[in-house]
Amino acid sequence: MTMACSRRLRRLRPGLTLLAALTVAATFALRGTLLATPPSPAGCHAASPLLAGPRPARPPPSPPTLAEIEMRNGALWSGGFYSPPGCQARHRTAIVIPYRSRLAHLRYLLDHLHPFLQRQRIHYGIYVVEQWGQGTFNKGILLNAGIVEVLRDADWSCVILHDVDLLAEDDRNTYTCDNYNPTHLSVAIDKFDYRLLYREYFGGVVALTPEQLRKMNGFSNQYWGWGREDDDLWKRVGLSGMKVVRPSVKVARYKMIKHERDPGNEENPHNFDVLKRTELDWRSDGLNSLSYKFLSKERKALFTHITIDVGEKQT
Repeated sequence: MTMACSRRLRRLRPGLTLLAALTVAATFALRGTLLATPPSPAGCHAASPLLAGPRPARPPPSPPTLAEIEMRNGALWSGGFYSPPGCQARHRTAIVIPYRSRLAHLRYLLDHLHPFLQRQRIHYGIYVVEQWGQGTFNKGILLNAGIVEVLRDADWSCVILHDVDLLAEDDRNTYTCDNYNPTHLSVAIDKFDYRLLYREYFGGVVALTPEQLRKMNGFSNQYWGWGREDDDLWKRVGLSGMKVVRPSVKVARYKMIKHERDPGNEENPHNFDVLKRTELDWRSDGLNSLSYKFLSKERKALFTHITIDVGEKQT
């Protein structure tokens, strides 16, 4: 079966685990191109000597153009991939950005994120996963689809789910995964006075291994519009026998770029009812019940752009 033939409609059937799907997908071996690093005498240092430490994010009044960002990042491979020169990277991290109609924010983030990650000397790729159309936004389906497509693309050891409006302010907050538990990276955001919003908050920027994503069955697919899918994710971590770990609040600092609520992503009070059912539904609602239509994948200079159709809001 060719990749083109298998892509028109992505559906993971109940009983087909993410791990099994990825095992099948391994035959589509982009691994030899996207994840290959040149031979080197030794691995990169555990603590990169390039780290700058605390550096407040001060985005300019207008975001740079994609062409300007590309000129500043000449070491990238097509698709937004990077591997540090001169040493073997210790980590292989995919950054997944859920997206729709936020180009200015995306330009700010790409301009900030590429040099931030390169100072950490990790092997990374940036994926922008866009919801097609103007229907009701579904972040859970979008992220689940992004997870599946990214892990089909290459053998990443860590997946970071990254909101488009958050800029990290300390590169000691490394974009890597804990081997045992999901990691919440955006602990302290300026909008919330650089304090954790509440103990169960697990949104913004989170890092998970493929195995952790499989254990918790990814995100719920039932949250249409804004709100509560992050709280659902927190519950899934505990229900699957894990816990959330966090870096120090002094290191895990972020600036949020101001924005208005997006059309089609209005707050949905029904999401509170969905959240009440997490304990009952998490095993059957997630990666193993995911349904979406794959539309396109394009290797751009700064990122790989994946577009999907999440379908219609369920009434």
